[in-house]
Amino acid sequence: MTWITKFLKNPKIPAKNRWLILFLFGLLILVIAMPVSDPKSTKTESGESRSTERTTQDAYAATVERKLTSMLSDIEGAGKVKVMITLSSSSEKVVEKDVETDKEEGRTTMREETVYSDDSGQGQVPYVTKELSPDIEGVVVIAEGGEKPVVVQNITEAVQALFGVESHKIKVVKMKQ
Repeated sequence: MTWITKFLKNPKIPAKNRWLILFLFGLLILVIAMPVSDPKSTKTESGESRSTERTTQDAYAATVERKLTSMLSDIEGAGKVKVMITLSSSSEKVVEKDVETDKEEGRTTMREETVYSDDSGQGQVPYVTKELSPDIEGVVVIAEGGEKPVVVQNITEAVQALFGVESHKIKVVKMKQ
């Protein structure tokens, strides 16, 4: 006999309680067997997953680094260049809002409502008017000509002109031989 049969025929436990305990045991097994969502892809308030947001941010940084490396290596005396960029925030989407003003009994109240567009297959999606790129926090440039003050100044000024990053957040160093 299996342990379930022995349990169900046990005269010490009333029949009603035996079935209740068996039901609760089955429910416990069901809860344990349920799949758990991956914490890496939990949803943010905007509905996008964090892992997708991080991948997009990394792709943006890689693209900017590649373009900056190409441009800085063309500076006279810079030689071969490597670039690393850190971002202070992720990209930001600005959604369209309808603003309604009500004037009642001497009071003015404003009410904002998000505008939605019907996207094929996805239902209602907030209407995005613009998407702001992530802010660049700092830039490190490793250049073969990184020991020459003129080259360091030219690279620093180029990065400042492109990204508006303050000079103390830009570091230019000499590449090892």
